[in-house]
Amino acid sequence: MPTILKFEDIVAWQKALELSDLIYSYSNNDKFSKDFGLKDQMRRASVSVVSNIAEGFEREGNNQFIYFLLIAKASAGELRAQLYIARNQNYISQNEFDSINNKVIEVSKTISGFISYLRLQKKNSIESKKLSKLS
Repeated sequence: MPTILKFEDIVAWQKALELSDLIYSYSNNDKFSKDFGLKDQMRRASVSVVSNIAEGFEREGNNQFIYFLLIAKASAGELRAQLYIARNQNYISQNEFDSINNKVIEVSKTISGFISYLRLQKKNSIESKKLSKLS
């Protein structure tokens, strides 16, 4: 994987931003927009995914980055739960639910993959240091 120089280059961040735009768009519909609590909570959860990926990247080291990626992933889970409420209240159709839910799952899987990559990178770095001490 090439070196990432800014958080905007992170695929998970790009997908999370698309998801956030989608949530803002759907939550502007007439019935949905009047449910201020759910609308605001869903928007906050989607913004949290984007923001935590960016904040984690700007922190020092992979441990903190992974921590913030886990928070982003948890916010994606929160958003999925809220989607069920939006669907059950008929703020979005089943087709809209399926489309948005699939996007949230895609974002979550992308974050998980990135976490796995960072953990493997960390493990390889530790093993490399141990080997160099033995030499």
